[in-house]
Amino acid sequence: MTYIITALCLRDSSCVEVCPVECIIPGKPGDEWPWFYIDPDTCIDCGACVPECPYEAIFEEDEVPADYTAKGGEYIARIGLEGHYEGENDQGEPVLLECTRQLEAGETVDLTDDIQPNYDYFTDGPGYDALDS
Repeated sequence: MTYIITALCLRDSSCVEVCPVECIIPGKPGDEWPWFYIDPDTCIDCGACVPECPYEAIFEEDEVPADYTAKGGEYIARIGLEGHYEGENDQGEPVLLECTRQLEAGETVDLTDDIQPNYDYFTDGPGYDALDS
């Protein structure tokens, strides 16, 4: 069972650094693929990335919540949203996303919608050859 990075991802990159098989890559272009993605064919299901994510955006595929309840203040990044997020990754580099929305406390979001884009990125999207380059 592979791990899935959900729309709670704000491209921090700390997960990338701890992955022993280098299967996590940033979506490119970011305006079409706003978060990081885990190559399901390369992932060894070690879970090292999960505790490193400051946004708690990474789940085992069968544990991605269909009813994630927001604590309040979290952002989701999905194509079609029009909000602006500006922050830094774990290396102090700027992160700008133009497809975000800040969640309200108690708001419920279905994160299972984020499973298929992870697979699509590596089958039909720009991640298809990304790990070979």
